[in-house]
Amino acid sequence: MSVLHSRLAAILVAVALLFTGQALTTPDRAAAADPGYLMTHFIGEGSTNQQMYFSYSADGLNWTDLNGGGMALRSTVGTRGVRDPALVRSPGGDKYWIIATDLCINCGQTWSSSQSNGSRNLVIWESTDLVTWSAPWLLNVAGAIPDGRNAWAPEAIWNPDTNDYVLYWATNATLDGVLKHRIYYARTTDFRTTTTPQLYIDRPGTQGIIDTQIVEAPSGVGDYRYVRASGDGQITIEGSNSILGTWTSLGNLSGIGLTGSDVEGPMWMKFRDRNEWTLYLDQYATGRGYMPVTTTNPSDPGTYQRPVSGTYSLGGTKKRHGSILNLTAAEETRVLARWANTTAQRLQSYNFQDRYVRHAGFDVRIDQNVTSQDAQFRLRPGLAGSGTVSFESVNYPGYFLRHAGFDFQLVYNDGTAQFAADATFRQVAGLADSTWSSFQSYNYPDRYIRHYAYELKLDRITTTTGRSDATFKVTS
Repeated sequence: MSVLHSRLAAILVAVALLFTGQALTTPDRAAAADPGYLMTHFIGEGSTNQQMYFSYSADGLNWTDLNGGGMALRSTVGTRGVRDPALVRSPGGDKYWIIATDLCINCGQTWSSSQSNGSRNLVIWESTDLVTWSAPWLLNVAGAIPDGRNAWAPEAIWNPDTNDYVLYWATNATLDGVLKHRIYYARTTDFRTTTTPQLYIDRPGTQGIIDTQIVEAPSGVGDYRYVRASGDGQITIEGSNSILGTWTSLGNLSGIGLTGSDVEGPMWMKFRDRNEWTLYLDQYATGRGYMPVTTTNPSDPGTYQRPVSGTYSLGGTKKRHGSILNLTAAEETRVLARWANTTAQRLQSYNFQDRYVRHAGFDVRIDQNVTSQDAQFRLRPGLAGSGTVSFESVNYPGYFLRHAGFDFQLVYNDGTAQFAADATFRQVAGLADSTWSSFQSYNYPDRYIRHYAYELKLDRITTTTGRSDATFKVTS
């Protein structure tokens, strides 16, 4: 058994005990207390690939796709595509945000149009536990920048000097007669309102800069408290003792054969068990996604080393410009339980066997011969009650089949107890055929999911027709 599989097994045991109300024993706690890493990223172009994907690693070098390699969050605002996410944890660990570029290449936008007249907004999600996320909202950060034409590659870092976050991103704008990408910043406490944007990083002449990410180094490592890596024709390394103070150029990674024509999207990660960092770089020029470049001193470009072949793996999907969070044990348990690799399945009607349950415009019905992801669901552990199931959409993750007024819709989980109850069911032997399944409502146990005039309803079942209408096969 691999290290990752044994870790997952230990965590699933811990999760099972939590669901059954049993306390964890000391050995269980020890097994669950070895935290790993969470990466959020996108995987390519197109409306499906430019969404939020999560991956997990036990060692920071070998990654496994979560959620069966499917998206974890989907943007329903702005361009309806997202790239370049940053995952931010509050200093107290009680809130998290994902901030991302509002951009969808090859699904309504081209690179040219997105540079000259792109979205001035960022897409934001918020969570208190890393697993239940708010609906996304748009934050206009570039609208107040004169001639600001887009907002790309956002990042944020807590600034103890001002007791708020420094939110920074790239905007293509004209300044002193030169149109190019520069890094701007604003301050915020909630990612809903910000201060007026200010110029943060500029390069001489016509040289633009797009991708910047800052890491904090502990005292005794190098000469600077903060180190940032930027894509500006090179992968440039700079140091400072203040996020909004003066930054000193420390060199670049051309000495190990990596320039801005080869790689982009620098993404920092501190190994939890040693004073070593990796700077993941997106090999966009060759289309190979991320590779890790390691160092024991982020402020010294001479210490960076390219990886030896076979020492890392990125999983089944291509990992593009993203962000890594070092997980606590509690965070790790929640994340691995929420985005377990549950197989996508379909619900086939018993009495209309060429029809399957699907969502269309967020309404739910049975339609003929549906093979698209509209008819695919992950049967998750019930949001309410043990031994139950909830139906999560594959192509709209976070959206579940929910009854309201005894009608069904596909609805985003708002985290409330009422939603959980309305979206939870008991899978029982089929009312018309015990080898199939029927689904009993959790909060209306005298009612079952059924179709009526091809629409999904929650109904009392009293007739032979009703029993057939309320019987389904769970199938791949």
